[in-house]
Amino acid sequence: MNPLDELRTELGPDAVLDQLTDMAAYLTDWRGRYQGRARAVVLPRSTAGVAAAVRWCARHGLPLVPQGGNTGLVGGATPDPDGTAIVLCTRRLDRIREVDTVNDTITVEAGCVLQAVQEAARAHGRLFPLSLAAQGSCTIGGNLATNAGGTQVLRYGNARDLTLGLEVVLPDGQVWNGLRALRKDNAGYDLKQLFIGSEGTLGLITAACLRLFPAPRERIVCLLALPSLDAALSLLGRARLAAGPALTAFELMSGDCLALVRDQLPDLGKLPLSLEPGRPWFALLEWSLYADATAEPPQGVNAGRESCLALCAAALAAGLALDAVVGQSLAQGDALWQLREAIPAAQARAGGNVKHDISLPLAVLPEFVERVCRTLAAQFANLQPLIFGHLGDGNLHFNVAAAKGVPASQAFAQETAINDVVYRELTHYGGSTSAEHGVGQLRRALLREHRSQIEWQLMHRIKQALDPEGRMNPGKVL
Repeated sequence: MNPLDELRTELGPDAVLDQLTDMAAYLTDWRGRYQGRARAVVLPRSTAGVAAAVRWCARHGLPLVPQGGNTGLVGGATPDPDGTAIVLCTRRLDRIREVDTVNDTITVEAGCVLQAVQEAARAHGRLFPLSLAAQGSCTIGGNLATNAGGTQVLRYGNARDLTLGLEVVLPDGQVWNGLRALRKDNAGYDLKQLFIGSEGTLGLITAACLRLFPAPRERIVCLLALPSLDAALSLLGRARLAAGPALTAFELMSGDCLALVRDQLPDLGKLPLSLEPGRPWFALLEWSLYADATAEPPQGVNAGRESCLALCAAALAAGLALDAVVGQSLAQGDALWQLREAIPAAQARAGGNVKHDISLPLAVLPEFVERVCRTLAAQFANLQPLIFGHLGDGNLHFNVAAAKGVPASQAFAQETAINDVVYRELTHYGGSTSAEHGVGQLRRALLREHRSQIEWQLMHRIKQALDPEGRMNPGKVL
């Protein structure tokens, strides 16, 4: 009997794909950077089906590559080229198992698209705050496997901070049901933290119990033009004092990024602030207000709008901002957000760039950016840094593209040398080579280079303990 027929009998005839035309979409990463091969792609419909597939792989000694929405940026869900691996896609595990408005939790399966989880929470008057540009296609399992960040980490934390419990299929096919909806559980090791951020190398997440929050009554969004990164940090400090926990986002964009959006995506319309010289940076801030919308200030949402306007006025008076616009409606706020969220699409349309997903202590961030930009300008011709990110939590997407009018290939041809400059300075300033995208294949060597020997040994010991045969997502992270 064909071993794959054995698996079809267990999972169903349409749950096992082994023709190249059917598998093709699962064998290439989102950026088109990695192309792999697989013996088959498996699409179980339940946790029991996942466990059966994992046990089958164990019996036959086959490596297994977990995959969700396949929207990752580091090749973490792409099999290697030798064609022996089984790709296990969780997209069919897409049930919302429970929404508990008393405990403020939602229990979902790993294949649920992030946006579907957000909408399920919203239908019950709640907020699930994880928010990413790929939220219409990325899945919760992938979000947890990479400990996704996004735009609201400043207020709510990473995916790790939003998770109360997990259900995980272990490398031998056993199912660990850790779906405890507890905010306090100090009974032994917190096992779920081993699997969050492990990129499928220790086990396969099949479901999660996640935290919910009250849905905000109103969101206020403002965009400010800034003279420097030092001014951006000062503005962040003032915004934290003015808004407290209501400050849910503080995004940074270089003027070059907004110029790229303007040039590549003209359908978005005219920019609300001009890009005249002397405006190198822009900040996007969001207040999320929970007060009764019918109440009078200072309890009502008007107080939040007044606080935002006052912050902008004070920043202008102090020279921390050169111009500002405050969205007067939800639609205007969404339009401001669209500028920030359109940056990756604009970069892709321009031909792509050398990407760095880094994090730094806030205090050293301006000096780091100045030093790296100065060194790049001195060593390379026709390159342009495109810098944006989540300033509130110290995460920069420090991308380097070919200058306008120069083929994008010029940047990629110098990728190794560009990386050397960025990561040398990053190490000097105590930063991380991966803030939120993960390690995957792309940054595996960097992890070894930028982690201490003891950290490296501990990671290998954990891997050996949970996956002694090394079959779970081989070649990723370690």
